[in-house]
Amino acid sequence: MGRRLVILGAGESGTGTAILARKKGWEVFVSDLQPIKKHYKDALIHNDISWEEGRHSELTILNADEVMKSPGIPDRVPLVKAIRAKGIPVVSEIEFAGRYTNARTICITGSNGKTTTTLLTGHIMKKAGLNVGIAGNVGSSFAWQVAEQQHDVYVLEISSFQLDGMLEFRADISVLLNITPDHLDRYDHSFEKYTESKLRIMQNQTPEQYCIYCADDPVLQTKMVQKNNGPRLIPFSIAHPLKEGAWTSNDGKLNINLNTEEFNMDILELSLKGRHNIYNSMASGIAARLLDIRKEVIREGLSDFQNVEHRLEPLGFVRGIEFINDSKATNVNSTWYALESMNKPVIWIVGGQDKGNDYSGLLELVEKKVKAIVCLGKDNSRIKEVFGAIVPAIFETRTARDAVKAAYLAGAPGDVVLLSPACASFDLFENFEDRGKQFKQAVYDL
Repeated sequence: MGRRLVILGAGESGTGTAILARKKGWEVFVSDLQPIKKHYKDALIHNDISWEEGRHSELTILNADEVMKSPGIPDRVPLVKAIRAKGIPVVSEIEFAGRYTNARTICITGSNGKTTTTLLTGHIMKKAGLNVGIAGNVGSSFAWQVAEQQHDVYVLEISSFQLDGMLEFRADISVLLNITPDHLDRYDHSFEKYTESKLRIMQNQTPEQYCIYCADDPVLQTKMVQKNNGPRLIPFSIAHPLKEGAWTSNDGKLNINLNTEEFNMDILELSLKGRHNIYNSMASGIAARLLDIRKEVIREGLSDFQNVEHRLEPLGFVRGIEFINDSKATNVNSTWYALESMNKPVIWIVGGQDKGNDYSGLLELVEKKVKAIVCLGKDNSRIKEVFGAIVPAIFETRTARDAVKAAYLAGAPGDVVLLSPACASFDLFENFEDRGKQFKQAVYDL
């Protein structure tokens, strides 16, 4: 193995990988086209790691034995193409950090529900007294934790971009929640390519490992039937009972059956509400049972978990109008779940950086539930084109403050203002957290 690692991107994953590589004796160089945040720059300096910002020095980068690329950098970037053309391996943080830990790994992916399921699974593990690290696309970097902490189990939220750079890494338990169109701009607008990327979560798994998957997802139904090797498959469903896995029954119970051992609890006891969260709870419950966590601990963990910030986060009422922050809904399917769970007239704040969205799946819900639309984005033409005929009241805004003001004025007591953008945030905000925080502040300032 080569000993000179170049890292593209000095964010959480890049800086964490740099620190781990330095501790393991690699010569490390970090390059970021953008200014590096002070927190990460201080960590690089403290660990005596070479870095540059505001540019990519190509000759220095192409002298690498291996490159770790931030998940935010597309493969189509000329520099990445040049690296690959030289035959230099390009890996993800997950691939690199996985070499340096013997801890068990639960790896969770899907178009929607990843963060909730990751945090819920970690919550149950902590309740059981396990020494667990929660990382990946959520929390602190996996590599940083491997470098500075010692965990027995990691629960990792893994995006398709991270999976693309996974070569030899193998999950002990993989979780596939769903596959719906998302990030198609990164996959040549091919849903098949995006699907194959998600399915890499099972890469290198053998029959000694497990894959937990949603048997109700039409894409996974097809793909899992085609699987004749790899991990042991454990399905979950709310559509029909299963001999093994998790399902809901007509008596309102969530059931899990593994190795002829049954667990069940009332769905009403689940702390997370809505159909999509029943799926998330099932996946977490199965993972916990596979680690032999006691049933009482699982029941308690599923019933007292607090939901994730920016995911259907209730903010309270202003003069009878409820406000909900769902800024994490960066794709159409996520927004579908949010709208589906609303039982009041909705003023819907939507928009941002469109990733090739197909909004047609929302038409029926929007016609039934939405009384006004507030666009929050630089280019709202597609939203107006798709929904203009069924929602006559459409407003355009460029700031969270103006969006909240417009939604408040369009609302009446008994309505709900739902920020569920169905789009990425990068046209007007730093990320979905920034969008959600600005939205929350604007609501509190009303």
